[in-house]
Amino acid sequence: MNGPELWFLNRATGVVLLVLMTLSVVLGILSARSRVGRGTPGFVRGVVHRNVAVLSMTMLTVHVVSAVVDTYVDIRWWDAFVPWGGLYQPVWLGLGALALDLTVAIAITSALRTRMPRALWRVIHLASYPAWAIAMVHGLGIGTDRAAGWSLVVTGLCIAAVVVAGTVRVGGAVVRAVRA
Repeated sequence: MNGPELWFLNRATGVVLLVLMTLSVVLGILSARSRVGRGTPGFVRGVVHRNVAVLSMTMLTVHVVSAVVDTYVDIRWWDAFVPWGGLYQPVWLGLGALALDLTVAIAITSALRTRMPRALWRVIHLASYPAWAIAMVHGLGIGTDRAAGWSLVVTGLCIAAVVVAGTVRVGGAVVRAVRA
C-alpha cells in the first residue's frame, strides 16, 4: 500500500508531533516550577501537560503506522522499535526508534506513577529531554522537508521554546537559591 496520501500523512504527523512533543516538554519544564502564574491552579498545569503528552502519543502512533504501512519505503514494523538493522536510512530511522522507545517507557511509567517510587519515576521521566532531542535529530536527518524554509522555522522555534523554558526554570532555581 502506497501513495501520496500516506507520504503526506507521515510528513504532516512528523511536523505536528515535533510541535506537540516540544509543547509537552515545555509544559513539563514549566509545571515543575512552584509558580507559573497568577490564578493558575497547580493541577491545571499537570492536566494540560498530561493531555498534550497523550495527544503526542496518539500522533506518534499515526506517524509510525503511516511509515510502516507505506510500502514505497521499506520500513518494517519492528524497525519502529529496534534502533538497529533498518534498511531505509538506518541511522536516522534508528534514532527515531530510540526516541520512540524512550517515549513509550516514559508513557508507561507515567501511567504507573502512583505505583512506583517517585525517585525512579523521576529518573525515567527525565528521559523526556533526550527523547525530544533524539526525535529532533531524527526529523532533521530523515525528514523530507528538513531543508525547507518553513521546516527550519518550525524546528528553530521548537528548539528556542525548550531553551527558553529551561532557562526560565534554571533561572528561577538560581534566584530561589540566592534568596535562601
